[in-house]
Amino acid sequence: METTPPLAAAAIARLQEWVGRTEQARDDIGAAPLRGLSATLDRADAPPQPGDAVPPLAHWLYFLPQAPQGELGPDGHPRRGGFLPPVPLPRRMWAGGRLGWEAANPLRVGDAARRVSRIASVTHKSGRSGEMVFVLVRHEVHNARGLALTEEHDIVYRAAPLPGSPPAAPQAAGTRAPWRREIVPDPVLLFRYSALTFNGHRIHYDRTYVTQEEGYPGLVVHGPLIATLLLDLVRRNAAPGACVTRFAFRAVRPTFDLHPFFVNGRPSADGRRVELWAHDHEGWLTMQGEAELI
Repeated sequence: METTPPLAAAAIARLQEWVGRTEQARDDIGAAPLRGLSATLDRADAPPQPGDAVPPLAHWLYFLPQAPQGELGPDGHPRRGGFLPPVPLPRRMWAGGRLGWEAANPLRVGDAARRVSRIASVTHKSGRSGEMVFVLVRHEVHNARGLALTEEHDIVYRAAPLPGSPPAAPQAAGTRAPWRREIVPDPVLLFRYSALTFNGHRIHYDRTYVTQEEGYPGLVVHGPLIATLLLDLVRRNAAPGACVTRFAFRAVRPTFDLHPFFVNGRPSADGRRVELWAHDHEGWLTMQGEAELI
């Protein structure tokens, strides 16, 4: 693993020129990706029909970037630049997000949908864990009836750790969870989710690359997959007919395919909010979030 030189002030200013850039994408909300997601989550759902509402976070199966093979970087992502700023730090991760759904106008199977995305901010930070650049992207998803959902998507770029640098101190997860599910993140699960989201990032399926080039101990479980499993836990346990209207989540610590992990939920007394978190086999917190329901 090579070390990355510190970002100069001029380079940071150049990255911040991306703030305000926009792009639009269009997609047809088909049933096939939803069938694939149900199978991947081990659900026994009836096959989706035209007019059925799209489950929360399943919009991540649409509007997928499809860069030609020759335009991919060595990590499997599209080469940097274009809509997202060309941050020269090697590690790119989905750090978290905040979403809101329009309960009166959900995305439905059969919709012709449009997503408008905007770079809201580019922020540089440096601390004990090294340099980081945070990119905040705001999305709005519309169908023919109007706005269906909004999303704030946090992307973090990090420098490779210096040889011998200590890992970040872990945080113990909560232990009182009325809702809990064990997840076995085997390579087939990670492959299926990568395929559903057309995600070529090699950290999720190429063990040689992820261990030798990025220095991780195993395949990295997708942050969006863990977030999806958290809301799937809500779907499995909430009162019939409950609808998620808000969800916020934050990745805390990477999860690897070496051991099972757990998704947990604790609903409020009135059932309108659910505290959600994931932890690894050692009990360390890996993701935390909160959902609001009606």
